Amino acid sequence: MAELKEGDRAQGVKWDLSDLYSGPEDPLLAEDLKMSWPKVKEFREIYRGREIDTLKASEFLQALRDYESIQEAGVKPFLYASLLFAENTQNNQYQTLMQQAKENWNELETQLLFFRLALIRLPEEQLRSFLEYEPLRTYEHALRFLRCFRDFTRSEKEEEIIKRKNLTGRSAFTTLYDEFIGSFTFFLPVEGKEKEFTGSEMLAMLYSPDRDLREKALQTFLKHHEKNHLVLTSIFNALILDSRVEDEIRGYQSPMHRTHLENEIRPQTIELMMQVTEDHYSLAREYFQVKACLLGLPKLKNSDLYAPLPGGKKELSFPEAQFLLVDSFRQFHPRFGEIAQEFFEKRWIDAEVRRGKYGGAFCSGLTPSLHPYLLINYTGHFRDALTLAHEIGHAIHFYLARKQTLLNFDPPLPLAETASVFGEMIMIQALLREEHDIAARQSFLGSEIEDIIATVFRQNVLTRFELEAHERRRDHFLTGDEIGDVWWQANLRLFGESVEMIPEYRWGWSYISHFIHSRFYCYSYVFGELVVLSLFQRYQEEGNSFLPRLIRLLESGGSQSPDDLLAQVGMDINQADFWEKGFKVIRGLIDELKSLGPWDKICVGEDL
Repeated sequence: MAELKEGDRAQGVKWDLSDLYSGPEDPLLAEDLKMSWPKVKEFREIYRGREIDTLKASEFLQALRDYESIQEAGVKPFLYASLLFAENTQNNQYQTLMQQAKENWNELETQLLFFRLALIRLPEEQLRSFLEYEPLRTYEHALRFLRCFRDFTRSEKEEEIIKRKNLTGRSAFTTLYDEFIGSFTFFLPVEGKEKEFTGSEMLAMLYSPDRDLREKALQTFLKHHEKNHLVLTSIFNALILDSRVEDEIRGYQSPMHRTHLENEIRPQTIELMMQVTEDHYSLAREYFQVKACLLGLPKLKNSDLYAPLPGGKKELSFPEAQFLLVDSFRQFHPRFGEIAQEFFEKRWIDAEVRRGKYGGAFCSGLTPSLHPYLLINYTGHFRDALTLAHEIGHAIHFYLARKQTLLNFDPPLPLAETASVFGEMIMIQALLREEHDIAARQSFLGSEIEDIIATVFRQNVLTRFELEAHERRRDHFLTGDEIGDVWWQANLRLFGESVEMIPEYRWGWSYISHFIHSRFYCYSYVFGELVVLSLFQRYQEEGNSFLPRLIRLLESGGSQSPDDLLAQVGMDINQADFWEKGFKVIRGLIDELKSLGPWDKICVGEDL
């Protein structure tokens, strides 16, 4: 494929936020920032100081609906401000609006805190009585979920103090990190001329066929982070300490305790999943050896992990990616294709690369009444097309779950990656079905395996690193060198002798935004990928008869626990055999790749 023109890299593909507001100066925005307060005042006058268990069932139902309505209205300005900030973290107007919206949302939640606490403390006997009223049964899971936090919730005044201090604590450090990282620019000699790049463009170079460029790009990227170690290390330490202090106030027993409760997953289940994953690290090492052979290298460096395999598509224009995605999604299920097409047609996607733009990718779906928006930095590399499919998968999940009420809307975090990973697999499988050239098939298979490795094995590494960092921070402030040592050892357990890490990789932890935004989020990727591998295998075995169950799973949003949702499709996440099934799929993909050959004699040995 010829080198992509600038326009093919998604130049001009910006989201249209007019469904929210016409612009930052829209009078409706200022009005909406204030309009919730009369409703909040009325709500407090009716229910504050009134025992919930004295309400009639019909009154309790109305209270829940009013509570959801106020939050839905209040979150709209926050969503808009956060999207503007993501599209340009360096814009002063957007920064100001983001802070205003954040403070407004925090205050709204503080004013409604009394009701949430009342729901958490609702006596079991009264809850059972309420649930005898048929219209309230749709709220059963949400109400029982809230009651799980009874032992870890403090008085209303204490909860209010915690919530208010977060504006100058956790929330402030998170905003600082985003603005600081968003300000980074990088300079690298390319084709004899020094050029300026964004962080997304630097990371995109890891997919270049030029090995020297890949290594120089990763070195330059990480050295810049090391140069700013004072701020990055301080933010990292501050957020871990903030989590520890709040955990101690609330009585959580370990750094991951709260996350497990929020995810409705037993800690034993996650530890089992992670142990089974670590037992299969050898699969990743085997693939790294196979890839080294295909690239004609004695051993990979970690700057080679995403290098394109010979013969495969190196680049994909945005229009090509759009057509491929919508077509493959439509073939999988018409509803998937319809929803995906709507996002492109109505411009709910921001894909062009710009200075100051948030450097990652996300899909933001906050309420059932507001459709999702997604952001990606599309540089034209093949993997960007898979990232696009991943985020559209998230969008489909949010879109289908819009039939739920707000309290039942968000899917449990361990299942939040289900549709997104499915989206990637739909796209890559469509390519494999149509491609008969051996080199191209090797490239596509390699991309799929690498994505699974990144989502399962690497995210497991990230979780172990994060857990170790939280444990060490209990005793002392972590220096950049110490954090780097923890990071290095966690990665070494995965790579073993199969991959050489460049020295600068000790700073590889510093650009992982999940550590900043949502602690221990990373294990949900492991969970989601392994679940999807099992689901996809079930789909391949059962064909289209499986699809209605998948759709129901996505439509359920957060209306049930992960255990209950997966039980509906015949899966038991508390058994090691369940997790083993996912690794059998990975084993099959590696075997398929190796069967394509031909292999040079130097690459064939006992290890392969």
